[in-house]
Amino acid sequence: MKKVMIMSGEASGDLHGANLAREIRNQDPSIALYGVGSVRMKEAGVHLLADASEISVVGITAVLTHFPVICRVYKTLKRFLRDERPDLLVLIDFPDFNIMLGKVAKKLGIPVLYYISPQVWAWRKGRIRTIARLVKAMIVVFPFEVPLYEKAGVDVRFVGHPLSDVVQSNLTKDQAKKDLGLDSHRRTIALLPGSRTSEIVHLLPDMLKASRILASRFNDLQFVLPLAPTLDLGFVRAFVEQAPDVAVRMVEGRVYDVLKASDASIVASGTATLETGLMAVPMVIAYRISALNYFLLTKIVRGVENVGLVNIVAGRRIVPELVQNDSTPENMADAITSLLSDTVYYNRMQSDLAKVRTRLGDSGASARAASVVREVLAQAGY
Repeated sequence: MKKVMIMSGEASGDLHGANLAREIRNQDPSIALYGVGSVRMKEAGVHLLADASEISVVGITAVLTHFPVICRVYKTLKRFLRDERPDLLVLIDFPDFNIMLGKVAKKLGIPVLYYISPQVWAWRKGRIRTIARLVKAMIVVFPFEVPLYEKAGVDVRFVGHPLSDVVQSNLTKDQAKKDLGLDSHRRTIALLPGSRTSEIVHLLPDMLKASRILASRFNDLQFVLPLAPTLDLGFVRAFVEQAPDVAVRMVEGRVYDVLKASDASIVASGTATLETGLMAVPMVIAYRISALNYFLLTKIVRGVENVGLVNIVAGRRIVPELVQNDSTPENMADAITSLLSDTVYYNRMQSDLAKVRTRLGDSGASARAASVVREVLAQAGY
């Protein structure tokens, strides 16, 4: 029996890992799947060695706080690689942890496949050389990533973006509102504060303050917050309950139905900006980390014009970005106010977002990625 280990470290990786796992099993049911992920990967038939929430942290200070847990998970995975010797290790984004684990696999002679590149075009381009030495092949989801890896001599395959297959809702806007317990006569603002606890801490309180400002400006708004599967409901609810003067409906999962019901959204920078864009929901992107982490990041990142994936894919700033000190409740509220008050601006953004989907390739990305997995297994003699 062939064994494949799939390593993800956050909510988006769990989604992509789950879709990849399903396609692998569709193409070859005999392959046993192990790895790190969350609810989605478990449901897709992956035997979880650890939960992604244990290692899903951002920034140096958060890593230091969670260091004992991260070390424990790392040792567990290292032991699995040594004792069980899977036939292939598939890494999904999450570079700091995954590259470290990939080096262990390579020393053991286990082939490594990287699926969904870290954002090397934005920072730490030296990682391309590190990845080139590590992997048998690279599966990328953005066409502009191909020449970056080709230049480094990597066997790189563009499969399209897997979100193109899954970002959809079968409901109409009115059906989505009714199904989610929302008022069909009110305009809906979605709050997407991220999938990590650190993002909730840094962004959700100000998103809630922005909601209060918006509620004072418009009398027909309602607010909804879809909860990422990597987050604890009670943890997030505690923040919402600290803002009792603004009603926010919390929904576990169902992010695409929430976006279908929404007229606009305040979104944490990350995969969620791409998901919101694929649903053609006008938005403002918010990005904030601790002051220390941001200071260190500015020493690493140079010449980056956009942080939001939807803007990076579009090749220009089609959605406003509020980064660090600009990510205030007032600025968030002003950005949404502009959208709700200017029909021409709103429609133009919606049109620009609709074009993003065409840049992400044809449907079937996860199936093509699974075919590459099987190809690499075959090349390795399995």
